[in-house]
Amino acid sequence: MSAMDLNNILSQLETVNEEETEKLLQQYNRQNSHTFAFDQNEEALRSKLCQGVLSVLGRQVQPSCQRTCLETLRILSRDKRVLAPVATKEGMLTLGGKARLHTGEEGDDNQINSQEDTQSDEEERVVIEALKCLCNVVYNSPAAQQVSVDLQMAHGLCATLRTARTWHHEVGLFTLRLLFLLSALRPDVRGVLRREWHAVRLLTEVLEHTLDVRWVGPYEVARPDPQALPLPAEDNERAMEALKALFNLTLSDAGGEDDHQFRLIAAILRHLLMLKTETEEKTEEAHSHAVNLLNNLPGPCLDVLINVPVQGGLEKYGGKNMDAVQVLLDFMEKRIDKGSNYKEGLTPVLSLLTEVSRHHRDIRRYIKAQVLPPLKDVKIRPEIGTTIRNKLVRLMTHVDTGVKQMAEEFLFVLCKESVNNLLKYTGYGNAAGLLAARGLLAGQTGQRGETQYSEDEDSDTEEYKSAKPFINPITGHVEEPMPNPIEEMTEEQKEYEAQKLVNMFDKLSRQNVIRPMGVRPDGTLAPLEETLCDPPKDNSESDSD
Repeated sequence: MSAMDLNNILSQLETVNEEETEKLLQQYNRQNSHTFAFDQNEEALRSKLCQGVLSVLGRQVQPSCQRTCLETLRILSRDKRVLAPVATKEGMLTLGGKARLHTGEEGDDNQINSQEDTQSDEEERVVIEALKCLCNVVYNSPAAQQVSVDLQMAHGLCATLRTARTWHHEVGLFTLRLLFLLSALRPDVRGVLRREWHAVRLLTEVLEHTLDVRWVGPYEVARPDPQALPLPAEDNERAMEALKALFNLTLSDAGGEDDHQFRLIAAILRHLLMLKTETEEKTEEAHSHAVNLLNNLPGPCLDVLINVPVQGGLEKYGGKNMDAVQVLLDFMEKRIDKGSNYKEGLTPVLSLLTEVSRHHRDIRRYIKAQVLPPLKDVKIRPEIGTTIRNKLVRLMTHVDTGVKQMAEEFLFVLCKESVNNLLKYTGYGNAAGLLAARGLLAGQTGQRGETQYSEDEDSDTEEYKSAKPFINPITGHVEEPMPNPIEEMTEEQKEYEAQKLVNMFDKLSRQNVIRPMGVRPDGTLAPLEETLCDPPKDNSESDSD
């Protein structure tokens, strides 16, 4: 739209009646409904249009005209450079009022009505458009974020959450999205939301309603009916927004929530893991959000993932139910197989499985049985193959340090942080990075910290026992005998090749391409000259002579 057209709209807005205003803005909306990149030369005009539309909204106009004005503001709010008129106390009060959000202003009439209130379809569309505008404005304007905090808009959002059982889908969706945006962009609001307005409990109740949770025990949800229809797309969409908001609110300290609240959330997330949505892609997205939130919950509270007495479990694992754990393992393997975006897609589930394995012996035993079953065929390198163990061992040498460390930590915990157990499954070469980082290159027992693992030992298969003496500890498998390259050389040729090798190493060392390293007595790496100079440890307390 040209500057002349914008000038024409601005001049008419001041003079025409309500009906003409609506027609004028409807035309603008049609022409710009798919516009996301705006002409910078018209910024001042668009900013004036924002102010003009807000002025119209301040009058007593019909809901249809209000909706058209809000659609115009929603289009304009895509440009963060023109939001100054909206990102004010008056502008945010106007939008908050149209969204029926209660603010902290004394005597303010812009309050959400009780859930018994009846609204026409047109009035409901006004609320939805106002919420969409607020989402755009808050996302694009730090000034609007501050005004939202000053007006305690998050309090109004929490009041809306209490009407979750009666709201229209889009009202709920954009209420939850606005709460997510505020809690994401303003960390200082999270504590107030948790402590004063009980947002964690309210969002938990939203999830209960949206996912049709039926409790059959203190922390056990009824098993989903295998014949039931998939979770409807709209319910799934609202649930995802609620999970994202809960993730923000549980990022830091507990903030007053007790273990009971966290166990309720974990039980609902277990239920979500067992649900199917209308598409496989949406199911995976739901599981991803569930994993992210589970990572924020205290490890001891995750026992509800396997404690479901009504459904029952596996006798082999103390009667615990491993269905949810298996879903997480399948999710992890699917993310590995994608082969991309490991940082965001894979590390959260690896972190979660590592922590639940640390805190819950039965989960660790079950996961180890799936990931690191007793070794039989040791003729193939541990990183070669299609099993989940092969895939994880390959990740131990991944170029992304975060991914590599997470895979190493997961396997190390499954091995009860025992160096010997880890090397048995991965080989020394693949595990060298973890051992160096933890100062375990000298072969000491793992530093287990506060984790207390059971003393039960893994039983080796007969195949592994018979092959063990022939396994190369570096590569972790039995290697075929290699021909000796110097077998047919004369002594002079051997001496020549040895001197040539020495010269190559010397040249690389002088150019600082490589640096000879040694292992200190404490198992950490250090320059070779330092390790040679380190005095031996005082063994005066030893009983040996």
